[in-house]
Amino acid sequence: MQIETQELTTCEVAPDGCAISLGFVDGKGEPATIRLSINQVGALVMTLPGLISKALQTRFGDQTLRYAYPLDSWVIEQSTDPAQGMMTLKTSDGFSVCFSIPRAQQSELGEALVAPRATPVRVRAN
Repeated sequence: MQIETQELTTCEVAPDGCAISLGFVDGKGEPATIRLSINQVGALVMTLPGLISKALQTRFGDQTLRYAYPLDSWVIEQSTDPAQGMMTLKTSDGFSVCFSIPRAQQSELGEALVAPRATPVRVRAN
């Protein structure tokens, strides 16, 4: 079954926290809801950034395009696992992603951020 949507209307967490519901208006103007388990939501979240980049690349015929979110703030924290740190990146509109980072990668990331650029950067407005 393929469902065409017109509008996303609601996003809710189930009372037990084990699922989310996405409400939308379907192509016929009727309200509908899809319920996804936390595991399904996790898989979807991991898939969407690649899909949106692929859509942009296909639409504009440019394989270098990526959908970029403007960074507003970041937080570095220690994980309960001493070998891991956590880095949360946030946008001003409330979108955030938290990454776990092994100690060795934390050092590599810091070095990469302060290293001079090897190649010129081509800037494009999105």
